[in-house]
Amino acid sequence: MKTVFSIAGVILILVLSLRPTLLRAADQPPKYTVQEIMKAVFKGDDSIAKRVGKGKATQAEVDKLAEYVGALPVNDAPQGDPAGWKKKTTAVLEAVTALQAGKPGAVAQFNLAVDCKACHSVYRPTD
Repeated sequence: MKTVFSIAGVILILVLSLRPTLLRAADQPPKYTVQEIMKAVFKGDDSIAKRVGKGKATQAEVDKLAEYVGALPVNDAPQGDPAGWKKKTTAVLEAVTALQAGKPGAVAQFNLAVDCKACHSVYRPTD
C-alpha cells in the first residue's frame, strides 16, 4: 500500500512539474523549432544528448537539454500521428526532468525515451 502512494506521489510531482510547459503550449508558439532542437542538442556523435545517455553530461548540459526538450511537445508533429508525437516527446521531457532532479535510473529512462530511429522513421519528413 505504501508503494502505491509513493508511485502516485511521483506521478503527481511529474504532472505538476510538466503543467507549466503544457499550459504554455496553448497560448504561445514553441520557443524552438524541432530542427533547432535537433541541431542544438541531439545532432552529432558528441552531442549533449549522447553525453547524457552515457551519464557523462554536466548539470549545465542537462539543464540546456531540458530547455530545448521542453519545446518538443509544444511543437506540432512534422508528419505522422500528432497523438503519438505528443506521447513520445512528453516521455523524453519526463526523462530529462528526472535527470535534472537527479533521480535514480534517470539515465536509463532517458535512453529508453530517446530512440532516434523509431521517432525519425515516423515523424521526420523526407526531403
